[in-house]
Amino acid sequence: MQIRSAKGCQWDQVSLGEVMLRLDPGERRVHTARTFDVWEGGGEYNVARGLRRCFELRTAIVTALADNAVGRLIEDLMLQGGVDTSFLRWVDYDGVGRDVRNGLNFTERGFGPRAAAGCSDRGHSAASKLRPGDAPWKTIFGERGARWFHTGGIFCALSETTAGVAHEAMEVARAHDVRISYDLNYRPSLWKNFGGQRRAREVNRALMPYVDCVFGNEEDFVAGLGFEVSGVDSSYSQLDTSGFRRMISEVVAAYPNISVVATSLRTAKTASVNGWGGILYYEGEFHEVPQRDIEILDRVGGGDSFASGIIYGLLTEQSPNWALECGVAHGALAMSTPGDTSMASLAEVRRAMSGAGARIER
Repeated sequence: MQIRSAKGCQWDQVSLGEVMLRLDPGERRVHTARTFDVWEGGGEYNVARGLRRCFELRTAIVTALADNAVGRLIEDLMLQGGVDTSFLRWVDYDGVGRDVRNGLNFTERGFGPRAAAGCSDRGHSAASKLRPGDAPWKTIFGERGARWFHTGGIFCALSETTAGVAHEAMEVARAHDVRISYDLNYRPSLWKNFGGQRRAREVNRALMPYVDCVFGNEEDFVAGLGFEVSGVDSSYSQLDTSGFRRMISEVVAAYPNISVVATSLRTAKTASVNGWGGILYYEGEFHEVPQRDIEILDRVGGGDSFASGIIYGLLTEQSPNWALECGVAHGALAMSTPGDTSMASLAEVRRAMSGAGARIER
C-alpha cells in the first residue's frame, strides 16, 4: 500500500468525528456518583490523539462544538492532547441547547462481574449538524496535504447528514492519493433512529469503495456490514480466528480496493480480565497476535488505540506483523489507564511489544 511521503504534507493523519465530554465516576456508579472526572473522547478523535501523543505524529481533527463553557472545556482538553484544532468549527449557542449543544458521555468502567456501561447524552450536538460543504477538504488534502484520513461508523450514525460529510471527505482524499481508514464501530443506540441495522449497512457499503483500511470487531462486521463470522457464539465468548479469516476474505473479494483489514480479538472473561489479541489482513496475507489475558482498568478506547498503533506502523513503513503487535500493545496499555485516550509512550509500547514485564523502572 503506497502512502504519501511526509515531505510536503502538513499532517500525517486527519480524523473526522465528534469529540464529547466524558464524565467518569471512577469506581462508583453513574446513578450514585457525587463527583466526576472529565476527559475528552470520541472514536475518531481518539485515533488522532493516540498518534499525536504516543507516536508523536502530526495529526488534526475536523469536528464542531457549541460555543459555550462546555465546548471551551472540550477544546482545552483537546489542546492538551496536541491534536491540531485548526478545523474545529464553532457553532453559536442559544443559551439553552434547543438547537445545538455539546455531546456528553457518562461512562462506568465496570469491575469483575459488573460490565462497563455508557450513557450518552449527545442529541442535537454540534458535530451531528455538520453537512457537506462545511469542511475545506480541498485545502486539507490538496493545498496543505495529509497522508492518512480516518473516520468511522460512529460519526456517520450521528444524523442524516454526517454520512454525506464522510463521503465528501473520502472523495477528495482519494483524489489526492490520501490513504483512508474506516472503523465500522457499530452502535445500535445511534443507528436505531436512522433506520437501524439496515441503514447502517447501506451507509457503510456505500463508503467501502473509497476505503483502504477497515477496522472492526466481530459484531461490527456482522451488524454494520453484513458479513457473517462463523465459529462464534451469540455472546462472542469464543473467537475462532479461522472464521475471521474467511469473513475477511469475503470482505476484500467484495471490495478489492481494501488492502488492510484489522480486527481486535477480545473475550471478556470479566470486566477486569479480558483475553486480548488481534488479526490483520495485509495485501493477501494474514497476521495474528493470539489472545492473552490482560487486566483492565478502563476498556473504553482500547479499540481506537489498537487502530492508531496499526496506522502508526503502516505510516512508518514497518512490517504488517510489527504494526499488528504495536496495535495490540498500544490497546492493552490504553486500557490500563482511565479515560478514552491513550496515556502510553512509544517507549512503553515497545517495551510491551518485547514482552517485558511490569517491574518498576527506576
